[in-house]
Amino acid sequence: MKYGYFDNEKREYVITHPKTPVKWINYIGTLSFGGFVDHTGGLLVCKGDPALNRITKYIQQLPSSDFKGFTIYIRLKHKDGFRIFSPLFVPTLDPYDAYECRVGLGYSRITTEYYGIRTSVTFFVPLAGERVLIDIAVTNIANHPLVCDLVPVVEYSHPIAIKQYNNADWVPQTMQSKIYNEDSGMKVLTQYAFCNKGITENFFTSNRPVSSFESDRKRFLGDNEYGRWSFPLSLRQEELDNYEAFRGDNIGALLHHMGKMETGETKRLVCQLGQAGDLEKALSGIKKFRKEKAVDEAFEELGRFWTTLLEKVVIKTPDIPMNNMIGLFNPYQCHTTFNWSRFLSLYQLGLGARGIGFRDSSQDVLGIMDRIPEEASKLIEKLLHVQKSDGSAMHQFYPSSMEANMGDAAESDDRPRYYGDDNLWIILSVSEYIKETGNRDFLDKVIPYYEKNRKGKPIETGTILDHLKRSIDFTRNNLGSHGLPLVGFADWNDSVNLETGSESLLVTNLYGKALREMIGLLRYIDDGETADAYSGYYEAMKERFNAYAWDGGWFIRYLDHNGNPLGSKTNDAGRIYTNAQTWPVISGFAPEDKARISMNAVYTMLNTPKGIKLSTPGYNRFDLSKGGVTSYPPGAKENGGIFMHANPWAMIAETILGNGDRAFEYYSQINPAVKNDCIDEFEVEPYVYPQNILGNEHPQFGLARNSWLSGTAAWMYQAGIKYILGIRPEYEGLRIDPCIPSHWDGYKADRVFRSKKFSIEVRNPLHVSKGVSSLTVNGTSVKGDIVPVSINAKEIAVTVVLGE
Repeated sequence: MKYGYFDNEKREYVITHPKTPVKWINYIGTLSFGGFVDHTGGLLVCKGDPALNRITKYIQQLPSSDFKGFTIYIRLKHKDGFRIFSPLFVPTLDPYDAYECRVGLGYSRITTEYYGIRTSVTFFVPLAGERVLIDIAVTNIANHPLVCDLVPVVEYSHPIAIKQYNNADWVPQTMQSKIYNEDSGMKVLTQYAFCNKGITENFFTSNRPVSSFESDRKRFLGDNEYGRWSFPLSLRQEELDNYEAFRGDNIGALLHHMGKMETGETKRLVCQLGQAGDLEKALSGIKKFRKEKAVDEAFEELGRFWTTLLEKVVIKTPDIPMNNMIGLFNPYQCHTTFNWSRFLSLYQLGLGARGIGFRDSSQDVLGIMDRIPEEASKLIEKLLHVQKSDGSAMHQFYPSSMEANMGDAAESDDRPRYYGDDNLWIILSVSEYIKETGNRDFLDKVIPYYEKNRKGKPIETGTILDHLKRSIDFTRNNLGSHGLPLVGFADWNDSVNLETGSESLLVTNLYGKALREMIGLLRYIDDGETADAYSGYYEAMKERFNAYAWDGGWFIRYLDHNGNPLGSKTNDAGRIYTNAQTWPVISGFAPEDKARISMNAVYTMLNTPKGIKLSTPGYNRFDLSKGGVTSYPPGAKENGGIFMHANPWAMIAETILGNGDRAFEYYSQINPAVKNDCIDEFEVEPYVYPQNILGNEHPQFGLARNSWLSGTAAWMYQAGIKYILGIRPEYEGLRIDPCIPSHWDGYKADRVFRSKKFSIEVRNPLHVSKGVSSLTVNGTSVKGDIVPVSINAKEIAVTVVLGE
């Protein structure tokens, strides 16, 4: 607990030391307007596409001590001039008397004490307001009066983010700032790229009179920019220069004289950073949030939003770290990935190389389906707009323009221009939405396919059900020499890029899972004929899989273009892959005996105390025939690293086999909440899942990276809720089929499902892991493990007793 702790009552993680091993961030707002704030007040904000409408300049690769996008300076009157420091730690790096950063749901609050001043700074974006509110409260905790000034400072980026970094001629010539003086005497400092003047202008203002301002970084730092962010020379002056920048590196610095403060006195300054097409029209919103009451109401509204969301699923288990994650920060992270996909984070730079991933977001929606299913359905529709008429899918797209591309698959002329798995994930998303809501009409919605004619109009449209059927058809029509689905450019493991004609056993099993979901969906809508045809497809592929995939002690992962296996005992490196064992269980293709043997191989050959490795042993030199996987050293990322996304699939597979103790062991060993005591090894935030951890072939075994925007979030949530706790929606009702640790006495949960509240109590008197011996619904015994949705009650009490 060196760097912080969970405050469950306040729904926050509290950072208690500013020098965390890497920056720890939190998201504010959404992709429509928002970004992230780090634990020292650095701020990256965009509106819409972060590649095309970036507002602040936050350079992730700079040292943690460097200024990034935003800070606040406090200036205390002193006999020799001014004493200057930042209450956000960076960039002045002062040795505070006290520091904490509270990471909350949609907000961060940094509180520090130094030189007799307690400062509390809250960052958030109102639910209905396209602006960041920065609410600053300063309190005199000294035993004598103080006179202080507050100077919030923002540094702007060119809206086209990549231009900021690759064109040091054009960009400075276009950046301009101008002050807007209101009749009331208040000021708004605007900033824009010249081409956006009068179209999209950034604004920076506050709720107190601005004594003076600066908009040019060179002048603010002083001495031809040999002044430092840690002590800008302009702050030695009584006032700033009131300079309107007509080129150069634009900033916004607003000097406020807070005046004399008696002991115990608190004063507030509320800053707004936003963007408007017409400042005159934006003034009403600006004036609204100059009122402290409006700011407080907006913050309370944000809290109510999260309360409503969290109350839809409430979990209480005997395991506190699980409760911390699955009840709070895991659904919060799922909501974040739903909004941002892999667009913008401390690690994903958001410069335009990737947008919303078809595969990524098709899985991300699964993590928010039980709380905001209608919002999930809107994203599903958006995803289907970039499915091609042959059933394949564009790999990624930009939501502001809906332009899509094939990602890295477009860069190799000798490789297929598709990813073999992309098209299948959307079937899981749609079927889960129908199970959650019962909304059969959703399948009848007409969505265009991606291809356009010369006028930019869609060439072809189809119902959502048609789209799903074409997804199946694309895989069924693109098989290799063994009758197994082709890899394409890559499958889920982007880094393995085999030659054209190679076959993927992951796509094979994902196809099997997709077929099972389609069969259930088709029977639900009374299309038994098509369901029977799909059942035939399923059995035929199952037979082919079992004819070619078994390697004696586990299942292989690929067959290359020559029919040679990868993930086989015949390989020196990459001998066994985790996904090759888990997905045959999930798809139902693996016979039970082989399923248990292969999952035991995962435990003995791939599991570590810090998580399950994706494969082993690692490749020890670059091999063009294998692709990007061999560009990493052994133990890193896909080359024998603990790639977290694959871990929950092992948990799900073990629950299918009834191994609750092992499933929970897997769950616990990668729960970020348990990393709190070994953060110097783990390094990233202990309140969200990272993408990867270095494996035991690497000297820095246990080091994590790429936190927040990871498919791990949605799948860990599903593994925990739907498979370990066993609460999952079905077409006919809510299934309660736990597979828990045998030492648990049980657990309790509340779940809103189809507008009904289910209060669930699971009892485990015999200390087994799996097996429902009785199910009682509102005092009446019900056969099986499904609570029928047809029960005529708004509140449903469910008691489940496990037994042999």
